[in-house]
Amino acid sequence: MFPFRCALRWSDLDAQGHVNNAHIVDYMQEARVAFFRDGPTSSLLDTGIVVVGHRVEYLASVDYSTEGVNIDLGVASVGGSRFEIVYTLSQQSRPVARARTVLCPYDFTAHRPARLSPETRAYLECARVDAEPLRELASAPLERRGTLTTLYSRWSDHDSYGHVNNAKMYDYLQQARIEVTTQWDPTMARAGAGESPYFWLVARQDVDYVAQMSHRLKPYAVRTAPASLGTSSMTLASEVFNPDDGTVFARGRTVMVCADSDLRPTPLPGSVRERLEPHLPG
Repeated sequence: MFPFRCALRWSDLDAQGHVNNAHIVDYMQEARVAFFRDGPTSSLLDTGIVVVGHRVEYLASVDYSTEGVNIDLGVASVGGSRFEIVYTLSQQSRPVARARTVLCPYDFTAHRPARLSPETRAYLECARVDAEPLRELASAPLERRGTLTTLYSRWSDHDSYGHVNNAKMYDYLQQARIEVTTQWDPTMARAGAGESPYFWLVARQDVDYVAQMSHRLKPYAVRTAPASLGTSSMTLASEVFNPDDGTVFARGRTVMVCADSDLRPTPLPGSVRERLEPHLPG
């Protein structure tokens, strides 16, 4: 495993006093870049590489610490033009998250995937590890259903390729998620944004990237719907898209757990369930 220690920033904390879940993907990116720069894969960052999808399972909250977060990174699989990286994140020997990222070399000039070079493949193969797979988190396509929210990209959301960075998509989905759940039921307001008797914890979040997204002054949009309701959790499905032509940039699936003031899972209140059921797609 490739070890990496990621420093934290005080601004990474959210209103609940813990590192916001969206920043975990940013930490994964920092570890991944360090891994690429450590070997012949450094050229991938210069010529082009895109994230096909993320799978993130949150195990515990991350507190602010000058010691940062430790990340162990390995390669789960290597194909002809894509490969999968696995991560284990911990803080003071306490596991806080585990995740997977599928990546693909990409030729931005020709606008098509590129094959791995023999040298890159050999480096990735040397980092191969056996890793426990994450369970599949599936949901039905929204097919233009769901509650709409407006999304404005920021110039600072761009990466060196001139497109919105993959980690920012977690910010976009979070913003939409908080807006629509509060619309559905005001008691789902988050800490610092209203009075709520519950905490809503993100236990898992997967994102599939469909197309590159660029900055523009006109807004984009997100559609969000509850895909399923469990005993104490719910799965939300989301799509980030261009409302002008319908182009979908990313699809997300988020598992949220209802928790009490001690952050222990508690059954979904009947009132919340009643207000969310009409928004279930089909």
